[in-house]
Amino acid sequence: MEVLGLPSGARLLDVPCGQGRHAHLLAEAGFRVDGLDYSAPLLDVARARGTGPNLRYRRGDMRRLPSAWSGRFDAVLNLFTSFGFFLDPRDDARVISEFSRVLKPGGLLVWHGGSRDGVMARFVSKDWWTTANGTTVVQERRFDPLSGILTIHSAFSGGPRVIASREHRIRLYTATELARLMNAAGLVVELAEDAWSGRGLRRTSSEMLLVARKA
Repeated sequence: MEVLGLPSGARLLDVPCGQGRHAHLLAEAGFRVDGLDYSAPLLDVARARGTGPNLRYRRGDMRRLPSAWSGRFDAVLNLFTSFGFFLDPRDDARVISEFSRVLKPGGLLVWHGGSRDGVMARFVSKDWWTTANGTTVVQERRFDPLSGILTIHSAFSGGPRVIASREHRIRLYTATELARLMNAAGLVVELAEDAWSGRGLRRTSSEMLLVARKA
């Protein structure tokens, strides 16, 4: 809310909103919030938390936001590493363009996610930890510097037996690359910080917060 600096009643888009943890709190704070996500199960969880005149959820693809939303929002929020999962990098550019389209002139895009510079500066190829219920989680990572894709393989075990495993990929960007994508969509970055710390972005910042304004 401090980063946004918007009055109560401002219209926000949380995309992708997942289970609504940000959207719900922002609506409680007096903002008019729309949440959009592709996952029907996560939207079910979000709606179970509650909806109302100031909080609405919709299933959709953030590469193709509703045409009726053009110029509707005072701010678009893309939070908690919710960017870079499409196979084709042109889809990432399309997402940024859609964010710009649905913003009012002067509206803000608040983007929070991994910083390629910082992640690579502190790259850990393998680590593991044990959760409160005794499950051991092992993650192995590999990075392709040409595509910028980080591949993470996770295995979950209880004692000596592997319960499940999965693999996911994310394309990491530098602040420079993201600023160029945003600028091409008519958005100018006004703030670059080390996650939510309030400190300026550094080369070793593993997360970054970018705030861009629509011209």
